[in-house]
Amino acid sequence: PDAEVKLFLTASAEERARRRIKDLQERGIEADHDLLLAQIRARDEADSTRAIAPLRPAEDAVILDSTSLDMEAVIQHVLELVESCPTPAIDTP
Repeated sequence: PDAEVKLFLTASAEERARRRIKDLQERGIEADHDLLLAQIRARDEADSTRAIAPLRPAEDAVILDSTSLDMEAVIQHVLELVESCPTPAIDTP
């Protein structure tokens, strides 16, 4: 809760399914897109509605939607966010 930078990374279920299919195919594993998409949506629903610790961004988190971003762009956004955070004063003896 005391983190200087809070980030909630998200992407559409469709994009996460596309990325997962690509990852599996690169490893020689075939997967059904519609089934995988349904599983992702079901997991999202379960994670966000569970009674204990539901998955949701902190009130003061920056939400980064990576749906249309590649990994390099996500890294760049995260670095810019961290670098823009004021450095806290450190008391030294």
